[in-house]
Amino acid sequence: MDKYIKSAKYDKGWVEENWMGPHPLWLVEDICSHLDLRPGMKVLDMGCGKGLTSVFLAKEYGVTVFANDLWISATDNLKRFEEAGVADKVFPIHAEAHTLPYAEGFFDAAISIDSYHYYGTSESYLPGVFAKLVKPGGQLAIVVPGLVREFDKGYPDTLEKHWDSELYTFHSKDWWRRLWEKTGTVEIKACYEIKDPKAIWYPWAKWARENLKFNDDDFLDADINNDIALIALTAVKKQ
Repeated sequence: MDKYIKSAKYDKGWVEENWMGPHPLWLVEDICSHLDLRPGMKVLDMGCGKGLTSVFLAKEYGVTVFANDLWISATDNLKRFEEAGVADKVFPIHAEAHTLPYAEGFFDAAISIDSYHYYGTSESYLPGVFAKLVKPGGQLAIVVPGLVREFDKGYPDTLEKHWDSELYTFHSKDWWRRLWEKTGTVEIKACYEIKDPKAIWYPWAKWARENLKFNDDDFLDADINNDIALIALTAVKKQ
């Protein structure tokens, strides 16, 4: 997409070789426009997958990134970071989201692109884990797939045949705002639906159909009322 100027510098083949969901560079570029990242900051990239977002953060903002993921080995990610020329700024970590090996208050910012909904929907996760790792006044940011509003059944009728346990964590931006606000841990700075979510999701879905036999494109096609959203949320940890 033309509006993501920073992401356009990265090789399309490299992105497609390593992405694991809707275009991660577009998502991280979008939410970073609502953050104040400066060279030398320590940033947690939580659920980084194969490290695309970690490379982006290091190259575009000069931050030091701890690239944390459970599904992808740290050794494989290290090779990617070396090939990308950022191994001096990006450090791969293999750890589960509830047993992270970092000191409290260690990070200037914690970011999660398209993974927080897998582990962060409980009321205790933000204050008990995610925000605890960030220093007072530090920044937190997530992008998650979701819905434009809450539905009585949990999903819109148009998506009923596609709805399974993988999608139970899809919620609205207001749901996510309330989840974070009621902890009293953070001050919300931005909470919004990223524009053109299907335009961001479809390139991945079409590639995944051909290469992984996924059916995300069928899921997106069924959303005739445009109920699917990509939710972005940023906050500052209270002093």
